[in-house]
Amino acid sequence: MAKTKNPRRVGDKEARAKLRMIRISPQKLNLVAQLIRGKKVDKALADLQFSHKRISGEVKKVLESAIANAENNHGLDIDSLIVSEAYVGKNFVMKRFRARARGRGARILKPFSELTIVVREVEDVEVETPAKKSEAA
Repeated sequence: MAKTKNPRRVGDKEARAKLRMIRISPQKLNLVAQLIRGKKVDKALADLQFSHKRISGEVKKVLESAIANAENNHGLDIDSLIVSEAYVGKNFVMKRFRARARGRGARILKPFSELTIVVREVEDVEVETPAKKSEAA
């Protein structure tokens, strides 16, 4: 019997988008993903638009796709969406080499990543920031 692959299901008030085979290291991509985690989608889009990172344009496309999935496939209100999850995974690594002195070679690794963004609809749009968490404690 073949094992059935069960994709991760999203909740009732959630939508997601995934981009695979992004030509950037997961460490660099995670810096941009950290920028938008837990924010309202309009604030996250503005942050990505004015970010100086090269990959922020691709991340913005994925976030816009997640917003479109939420609106069209799940019937969610886009004004009350937040980025609940933005996580990065490793994909394959291209191995190349560069010729060095005395007939040697140096290995060059060209990593690929994948990005998953999950947006969630919340009733009250109050989003906790680290400053608010420290005030509550």
